[in-house]
Amino acid sequence: MSDAETAAGPGAPRGGPDQLDEALRATLFTQSAVGLGVLDPQLRLVRANSLFEGEDVGEYIGHRFTEAFRLDDPDGTEQLMKRVLAGEGPARDRLVRGRLRRIPGDREFLVSVYRLDGPGGPVAPALGLLAAVVDVTERQRARARNAALTAVRDAVGGSLDVAATCRSFADALVPGFADLAVVEVVDDVLRGADPPVGPLPPGTPLRRAASGRCDAVRDTAEGEGEGEGEGGARDRSAGVTRRLAARTPYALATTDLRARLVPLGPDNPWPATDPDGARAVAETGAHSLIVVPLTLRGAVLGLVSLYRCGAAEPFDEDDVSLAVSAATRAALGIDNARRYEREHIIASTIQRRLLPQAERQQAAVDTAHVLLPGRDSGCWFDTIALSGARTALVVGGVAGEGLQSAIAMGQLRTVIQALAGLDLEPEEVLARLKDTADRLADERAALPPADALQSEPMSAGCVYGVYDPFTRTCTVARAGHPAPLIVGPDGRAVALDVPEGPGLFSTDSALFAPATVTLEVGSLLAFCTAELLSGDRAAERITETLARPGRSLQQLGDDIVYALPDDTRSAGAALLLARTGTVSDHLVATWDLAQDPTTPATARVLVRDRLQGWGLDEDTVEATELIVSELVTNAVRYGTPPLRLRLLLDSTLTCEVHDGSPASPHLRHARTVDEGGRGLFIVSRLASHWGARHGPDGKVLWTEQDLPEDERNGAKGERNGAVGER
Repeated sequence: MSDAETAAGPGAPRGGPDQLDEALRATLFTQSAVGLGVLDPQLRLVRANSLFEGEDVGEYIGHRFTEAFRLDDPDGTEQLMKRVLAGEGPARDRLVRGRLRRIPGDREFLVSVYRLDGPGGPVAPALGLLAAVVDVTERQRARARNAALTAVRDAVGGSLDVAATCRSFADALVPGFADLAVVEVVDDVLRGADPPVGPLPPGTPLRRAASGRCDAVRDTAEGEGEGEGEGGARDRSAGVTRRLAARTPYALATTDLRARLVPLGPDNPWPATDPDGARAVAETGAHSLIVVPLTLRGAVLGLVSLYRCGAAEPFDEDDVSLAVSAATRAALGIDNARRYEREHIIASTIQRRLLPQAERQQAAVDTAHVLLPGRDSGCWFDTIALSGARTALVVGGVAGEGLQSAIAMGQLRTVIQALAGLDLEPEEVLARLKDTADRLADERAALPPADALQSEPMSAGCVYGVYDPFTRTCTVARAGHPAPLIVGPDGRAVALDVPEGPGLFSTDSALFAPATVTLEVGSLLAFCTAELLSGDRAAERITETLARPGRSLQQLGDDIVYALPDDTRSAGAALLLARTGTVSDHLVATWDLAQDPTTPATARVLVRDRLQGWGLDEDTVEATELIVSELVTNAVRYGTPPLRLRLLLDSTLTCEVHDGSPASPHLRHARTVDEGGRGLFIVSRLASHWGARHGPDGKVLWTEQDLPEDERNGAKGERNGAVGER
């Protein structure tokens, strides 16, 4: 054993330290997978291994490190190296961007820099630096692709709005994956039609649903954005429609439903068939294009065009795979939004068709309404003319969205209109309405388990109020719905504590309890769906708005809407406003009659005199005389005192006979030989409507007669004059 081997100890490599160092350097510089470069104190490369495949090491020797790698930030990198050279410690894994001489495109490098100490150690001047360089371009691209796909998965599908879904898709891809993204949807699809089965014929209209661009992309002649999206400036030309030009990558992608990777340059033959598209490409400086059809089960919803511009790396086949995956996700989100939007349009149409189509003029109440379209397609309102110049005011809502909510709303509204015509008290109307709702819920529960509707819960509420202008009272009952807000003519809120009854589809069997309040003429009532009363100080805001003087009902309704939070408008809501009044003395006549056999004849004389004073024609006078005679005769024979007769002239002529008996007469069909039993039958033939309503002091038999057009107009003029005096 040699002296050197003995000094090194058993098991040490053969050769001296110098030989070992030389072997180590040779191995590192010839076999290392990491690019190594030795820099002198002036930061010039003096030795380097074969840094990257295809590169000539000799081209780097003698050049400064930042020049050799043509870094984007040479000053910052040199400052870092100088600090390492000064002994401040190594710099590890710093990500820098640059370019190699023989490999096209931008590159990303992970650089670590170490100080080479001289014989004097760390305190002596350094001999130079050792730089370890790893090309992580592909790794970073793969990471960027994964990040872009994750962004698409996170952003797309969270909205049921087609435009919002397309915007989220474009923002997720720009600027991380593409410099410019354009999402176009087949125009008929946006209008509610089913997506066509591919291939799309040339000339198919495509509407730009969203577009996003990074800040580095020049504005196009179409006027791209000054509004900022999440990924950069957003195109302001959203909504522009173009026709699919034949023999272009866009047309080919919608023909075979396959994605295209298209280099863009002056030698492309297809721009001649699409000059507008070619001009837009030239103005943005795009050099690489991926066009992907938005398809779902063979149907074509639209097209996605992704561009890279300027110094950005061109797309490659891996990018195409990502674009296809992202487009598949986007197509599913767009189709879900399209289906929802189509159902929402149908539900909204049904809702509007089921609601009152025009303002209904009532005898002693002025009304106005506001219906805010939104997700909630089950809210409704109504004003129903009742006997005795009374008015029923109704607002309700079926929870949920879509067609089924609108259908349930229509069923409940129809039932409550029928119940209102029976002259029932508000609490009894809601009790019977809940019985109907329970039957509807039972029908839904009996559906087959495979029916998705069977498991969907049902929830609805309603508030029902009746205003009587003769007593100036409003009686209200509610079923799982907010109570109305009331403001007096002096601007002060009027308290109305209405006990809350159970919701219409709830299992609660509690009774409904009404509340009655006496109102001054000119008071305002606001019947609102729950959405309007949600939020901080919502009820106070509405009552303060209603107290504004000199505003019409419609203006007050608009003012309430202006003060709503944005989320209320998106949910949808209904608002019914009513201003109370009285019946003009010129349009009503009341007589207290004796319980005497001669009273029917007296009543006929009184009626004829009053109707002639109102200027009604002889046919109406004779028919009314006969109706009053029959009703008063029944009251004299079978009723009890007090006996009262009232005539009311409005758009119809109303006759009311009140007596103290709770028993109601019934319509009979008398036989030929019968001497009686024809009274109510005659009344029913002469009047357009008739009925009976009960109160604590007896009953009222009433009839309504339609008036000729000229007499209706005359009564309307007198009524409007009376309203103007209020």
